[in-house]
This record gives sequence, structure tokens and C-alpha cells, in this order.
Amino acid sequence: MPVTIKDVARESGVNISTVSRALNDEYGVHPETRELVLAVAKRLKYRPNRVARGLVTGKSNTLGLVVSDIRNPFFAEVARGAEDAARAGGCDLVLCNSDLDARKQMEYIHSLLEKRVDGILMNSVSVLNRAQQQDLAKCPVPIVLLNRAASRKTFSTVCADNEAGGALAADYLFNLGHRAIAHITGPRHHGNLTARAHGFLRALSSLNCPEPLVLYGQNSFQGGYELTRDLLFEPARIAAGITAIFAANDIMAFGAARAIHESGRRIPCDISLIGFDNLELSSVIHPPLTTIHQPKYEIGKAAVEILMRLADKKGGRKPEHRVLGVELIERQSCQAPAAL
Repeated sequence: MPVTIKDVARESGVNISTVSRALNDEYGVHPETRELVLAVAKRLKYRPNRVARGLVTGKSNTLGLVVSDIRNPFFAEVARGAEDAARAGGCDLVLCNSDLDARKQMEYIHSLLEKRVDGILMNSVSVLNRAQQQDLAKCPVPIVLLNRAASRKTFSTVCADNEAGGALAADYLFNLGHRAIAHITGPRHHGNLTARAHGFLRALSSLNCPEPLVLYGQNSFQGGYELTRDLLFEPARIAAGITAIFAANDIMAFGAARAIHESGRRIPCDISLIGFDNLELSSVIHPPLTTIHQPKYEIGKAAVEILMRLADKKGGRKPEHRVLGVELIERQSCQAPAAL
């Protein structure tokens, strides 16, 4: 049978409330008594019942993290930052994969609430509709979104400066001399990716660059591969003479690179390629990928810190918003178009 607080109290010769205060480092316990209780608890290998404690305190010291797909290295780094911050705050982190399924995403939210987590960090797989936003707004715990696909007046958000990142990609390709540019991205309405596309298109427009070709699909390796294959093999698009591709994330860029190689073209001699995220793999593929760096670990860490602050507030949880900076990482996947 597991050792209980009653066992510690009996062995220590004090009452249960004294043991509780001693174990939780609360006031009203003589230093010698505290040392005795701690020594007895250690000798008996006592471990507190967090479920029972949660019933008293109303806190489970558990947070939920819902991501699109942990196989994407981006989310692995975000999750690591979130886990480290949760552990530093004395909390456990429960990881859930929505598999890019909006229905599954909401099912996980409800499951986490049933487990009485203290807060939820989520990467919405699509723009939350009004009914979903209302459903989430009724949650008794704070929610932090990793994008801006919902009302900023209702939910806290943490993200990189996606619009600025898109503009960096546009300026870089334009200054290299590219004018026939394509942008491959995810669904038309997708929080972070939509912001990147907006920044990219707006920057090119301000430079009086011809409007780029924008292709929408799945924001995955397969999605990047299929969109680029269509771009390079369909006669109507071949005529556009695309010399550069901006992929909405590095995973899509990896898929694009495969399609480019299969077409017999070379990166960057025939087509320049730039991504977004700066995943670790982007520096080891051939050629190394030029990309926009966003602080993934810091995003997860900041989101959990906000969650824990809001969870400690009994009322008046005013949403917090944090935007982290981005930077261009220049490698070897881009160069001036061959005609220049």
C-alpha cells in the first residue's frame, strides 16, 4: 500500500495538518518539527497524492499542449520549450496530436478539460469558427494560441512576427533579381501561414514586383512536393518561367526540393528556394536551405509562462500577447537568376 500523509503524521508524532504545512513549506511550523517531518517522509518514501491535493487546491499542476503533428520538427522544438518551462514551474505537460483534424483538435480540448488541466496551449489547425471560439471562450482555464486565428480579445497568443518574416523573404529574393516568383503555402486561411503570405505579397507589391503565383495546399512535406511538382510540370505554369520559390515552412521546402530534383532542375542554379522556420535539418540538406528563423523553443516557453501566470489568477484574466522577432538565415539555396 502507498504511504499516506497519515502514516507520516503517525511516525512523526504530529497531526496531519502540521505534516501538510511542513511538506508544503507553509507558515506555523517550528523548524525542528519541519525537519523531523521531512526526514520521516523521506524515510517512508512518501509521495504526495496530487489528485487528492488537486481536489483541495483546485489545481492539477498539469498543462495541455495540442499540436498539429509532433512529427514536424517545428512542434518538437516548441514542445521542448513548453516542457522545460512547465517543469520549472512545477507542472506536467500532456501532449496531444490533432493530426491536422479540426474535429480531433476540439475533442482533445474537451478531454483535457475533463482531466482538469490548469491551462491549454494549442496550435489551431485551421481558423476557429465562431461556434468553436465561443466554445473555447467558456473554458474554465486559460488558453494560449500559437497563432492569431481567433479573437485577441478572448485568447492569449504567442507567435513569431510572421508578416515581417514574409517581407524578409520577399526583399531577399527581389534584391537577388528574381521577378518570376512562386509562393507555396497551406490552406487559404491558416493563421501563421496567412500572415507570412500577406507580408510576402505586400512587400513585393511595394517593390513594384510582378504579382507572384500563390499555390495553396497542405502545409506538409507531401503538400510542398505536390504543389511544386504541379508548378514545374503543368504547361500553363511552366510558361511563367518561375525562378524562385518561397515555401511557407521548411517542411514544405523539403518537399519542394524533392520535386525540383525530380524535374531535373538544380537548386539554386535553376530555381532558388527559401523556407521559413529554420529547422535543424535545413542546415544539413543539400544545398543547405536559406530560411527565415523563428525562435521555436522560446515560443513554447513563453506560452507556458503566460499560461501559468493566468492560471494563478482567479478572475479577470486579461489576454496576453507576445510577438517574437525573426531573422533571415542565408545559406546556399538561393542565388541571382541565371539570366542576370
